[in-house]
Amino acid sequence: MADLPPIAAPFVVLGPSGVVVRTRLRDLTPEDEKVLRSVGAHLGSLASKDLKARCMDGLEHSTESWAARKRDLTAQSSSRWAGSITKATHDQWALARRGQAAHVQSLQAGITTIRHRLSLPIGHKGTKRAPGGYRSAHEWFHKTRRLRVLEDRLKQVRADREAGRVHVVRGGKRLLGPRHNLGKGQLTEAEWRERWEAGRWFLKADGESGKRFGNETIRITPEGELSIKLPGPLADLANARHGRYVLAAKVRFPHQGHEWADRVEANRAVAYRIHYDTGRGRWYADASWQIPPTQTIPLKAALADGVIGVDTNAEHLAAWRLDTHGNPIGHPRRFFYDLSGTAQHRDAQVRHALTRLLNWAKTCGAKAIAVEDLDFQAEKTREKHGRKRRFRQLISGMPTGKLRARLTSMADATGIAIIAVDPAYTSKWGAQHWQKPMTGPTRKTTRHDAASIAIGRRAQGHPIRRRTTPPRAHQSDVHGHRTVQADRRSPEREGPRPRIPGPRTRSVPPDAASTRATRTSTTVRDVRSDQARVQDPLLLTE
Repeated sequence: MADLPPIAAPFVVLGPSGVVVRTRLRDLTPEDEKVLRSVGAHLGSLASKDLKARCMDGLEHSTESWAARKRDLTAQSSSRWAGSITKATHDQWALARRGQAAHVQSLQAGITTIRHRLSLPIGHKGTKRAPGGYRSAHEWFHKTRRLRVLEDRLKQVRADREAGRVHVVRGGKRLLGPRHNLGKGQLTEAEWRERWEAGRWFLKADGESGKRFGNETIRITPEGELSIKLPGPLADLANARHGRYVLAAKVRFPHQGHEWADRVEANRAVAYRIHYDTGRGRWYADASWQIPPTQTIPLKAALADGVIGVDTNAEHLAAWRLDTHGNPIGHPRRFFYDLSGTAQHRDAQVRHALTRLLNWAKTCGAKAIAVEDLDFQAEKTREKHGRKRRFRQLISGMPTGKLRARLTSMADATGIAIIAVDPAYTSKWGAQHWQKPMTGPTRKTTRHDAASIAIGRRAQGHPIRRRTTPPRAHQSDVHGHRTVQADRRSPEREGPRPRIPGPRTRSVPPDAASTRATRTSTTVRDVRSDQARVQDPLLLTE
């Protein structure tokens, strides 16, 4: 235990800092769709040119270059459209830089692992914490070539990062990749072209507090009227005053619509985004705004009524409720979800599972849910796990980031605190100390259920170990409490056992000898008899 890394302390996760709601734009006329496509394509081309200019600047970017780019965009659109485009460009460039740093870290981890395994003899067995040598000379040879490839990649990525170069595709590489294999994606060239163009359109505008209805570029009134400020070259398409185009669709936000209406009526900033789903052939509008982060409650207050430990797995959430002393209460619960299919289906499955979890937590009266602070970004390389392809696919498919973000947002609305704990050894120690004791004739406890107990106990500050071993010099009750299951101030806690006269072995009752003496034996050999044994004298014959 001395060489184990330190376990991070649990903490209460901060609440969400923003809100995003979506609605469908219904009853659009062909003229409305034509205007939306024209505006999106025009602004998308401007965004592509601005992103190219920002990437060419690299690390030499300055306030003067940003102002020059914005002036050029203003002449072809408007001042507010130019501000939205440049802000989106800066966000995308910063995201590419963070991805570049993560790529460097992944390559370094892979190179370190390969170098370590190549330094060992072939067939050398590894340990639980360090991999061994490669299995054969054939694998060793190919890994030497793999090492050179990774070193070349690392050298190139480092050079790009030092020079400030990033490789970005507007719309994402997932849109670009299927173009080279249309048959596998079951797409025609026309369908791919439509998806590619729609993904690169630009129809989003930031809000401005104090302006009418919180946004001057894309405006939605409390009555649901949607209007767009047209760029300068498309001003002839306007059907309203001041170069605006009013759509025929009436907008209504079913989810959190009252909050949106309150902000719009108070002229507070609301950002909007209009996008087109090519698969369904539908137009959508997103409204987003910032909210002050919820004041987190102290960890001690969150754990006042116990906690619910949740273990995240590839296909379900394993949960178990614990009381204030870390004892499991009731039966474990499972909340399943299916991560196959489209992104919308997976997102809906995660949302439904979290809804069931929060509803159960409210029914139990719990005020806190403990989850693991998981991050598999550096743990799913093939150099680390070798031939364990299914395991790599398993951890890659776990929606840890989406689960954490959605759970934090949904729990904030219900008043339940989310506690993040260090995930180190929770599954291993939970199975070691809790799986067998919690298994009964009518209940089969799995490793995931035991891990949820370990997660909850770590959030409460209790050791995961179920009982504390007494001193070896006195394997009795000389030193007081034998367990850490209850607090000293708790009534009817487990205390020193009373002194029972008799033998020290508790398996034999003290009066076993007297009880056994008066009992009739069940064997013929031991049955007592009242007849006395008499030996007849020898017969004498005359």
